[in-house]
Amino acid sequence: MIFILIGCNNQTKEKTITTSTNEKLVQQYFEHFNKHEWTKMANMYGETSDFKDPSLGQGIVKQTRQQIIDKYSELNKVFPDLHDQVIQTYPSGDKHIIVELVSSGTAPDHSKFELPICVIFTIENGLITKDFSYFDNFDEKEQ
Repeated sequence: MIFILIGCNNQTKEKTITTSTNEKLVQQYFEHFNKHEWTKMANMYGETSDFKDPSLGQGIVKQTRQQIIDKYSELNKVFPDLHDQVIQTYPSGDKHIIVELVSSGTAPDHSKFELPICVIFTIENGLITKDFSYFDNFDEKEQ
C-alpha cells in the first residue's frame, strides 16, 4: 500500500513540474511579445505550428517560424506600442495552457484598440506546436 501511495504522489509531482514548466514558457513568450522580440518569440514554436487565428482565415493554418516573425513585425509597424496584458493563465493537462489576455496598441492615426483574446497553447517537448486564438475580428466601424 505504501508503494502505491508513493507512486501516486510521484505522478502528481511530475504533472506539477510539467505544468510549472509550461507556465514559465508561456510567461517567457509574453515577455518576448511585449519587448517585440519576434525572433525569440518565434523560436518558441516548432519548425511549423498549427494556428487558429481569425486574422489568418478560417480553420487551421500552418505557420513557419519565419511567417510568425513576418506577421508580428508587420503588425508592430501598424501598432508600434503593441502590448499584451495577461489576465490569467489556466493550465489544462500536461500539454495545454489557456491564456486570457487583452491586446492593445495605438495606430499611426492615434486611434487606440483593446482586444480581449483567449489563446489555447499546445506545448510538446518544450515548444509550442499549436496556437489557437479566439477573439472577435469584427470591426464595429464597418457596421
